[in-house]
Amino acid sequence: MFNLKTKDIGIDLGTANVLIYSKGKGIILNQPSVVAVDVLSGKVIEVGEEAYSMIGRTSGKVELIRPLKDGVIADFEITEQMINIFLNKLNIGGLFAKPNILICCPTNITTVEKEAIRKVAVKCGARNVYIEEEPKVAAVGSGLEIFDPVGNMVIDIGGGTTDIAVLSLGDIVNSASVKIAGDVLTNDIIKYIKDKHHLLIGQRMAEGIKKEIGCATGGEDETTKEVKGRDLISGLPKTIILSEVEIEDALKLSINEIVLQTKMVLEKTEPELASDIINQGIVLLGGGSLIKNLDKLLESEIQVPVYIAEDPLNAVVRGTGYLLELNDDSSSPVNLV
Repeated sequence: MFNLKTKDIGIDLGTANVLIYSKGKGIILNQPSVVAVDVLSGKVIEVGEEAYSMIGRTSGKVELIRPLKDGVIADFEITEQMINIFLNKLNIGGLFAKPNILICCPTNITTVEKEAIRKVAVKCGARNVYIEEEPKVAAVGSGLEIFDPVGNMVIDIGGGTTDIAVLSLGDIVNSASVKIAGDVLTNDIIKYIKDKHHLLIGQRMAEGIKKEIGCATGGEDETTKEVKGRDLISGLPKTIILSEVEIEDALKLSINEIVLQTKMVLEKTEPELASDIINQGIVLLGGGSLIKNLDKLLESEIQVPVYIAEDPLNAVVRGTGYLLELNDDSSSPVNLV
């Protein structure tokens, strides 16, 4: 249990995970964005890791809800309850005045979606709510000097969206938000195994496959994983062996779409900024950046150096902390509103 004295926290409200950063403390929470609800009473039973462990193992009396979809709030009430439970576990709210909260959102979301995020934070006890676009925060969190008159580019592959953005002078110049990211890649694996091997597997198994043998290019037959599921023909449990080559094939169409969207953002970029990006390279962030050889595939396709951020999973939430610190500095270029 934390006893927080700071009034400022940053929240990465992700489709897959919720991360919370506290000024002076660092990352204080990293939990799956999953909520277990009692079907009869409608009450929340568990959130986070405890709820995630129930996936594929519940009875009809328990419903598992992922209240965030494509990086935005799909279930307002459940999202509010989830955040409140997380904040209460951290002792945020009762020990001091209401906190200032900075929350990230994908690029190109609607005003209504952005207002929904703001309302959730207010109902959770925020004094002031700041909303920043995720690629900007991720770029800051990965160490890029986005406030300089130099072009930087990031590709943030999260759970629900892939945000691609060119930044300069502290703002986003060009961007695209694509609803092809971690969840879609997981479903691609489930579909591939179902279609090719007539084997039905669960989401957790598919996510494990993605993390262990997910590959964008140059997959190897020798790198394999044992996969267990239910045979669709016999109805009985069955075990197969999958290789990186097969998973590369399963992910091909979705990854190619991310490559295409990256090219389209670059095509809209001014020549001076494009020149900077060639010199600076593109930074790859988010859980999707960990797919084997994705950086190599992007580099080959767009002919620009591509680097994986030092801490790709936590770049966004670390960026919230950095922006909150800068906001307190009267001489800084950041003025959160």
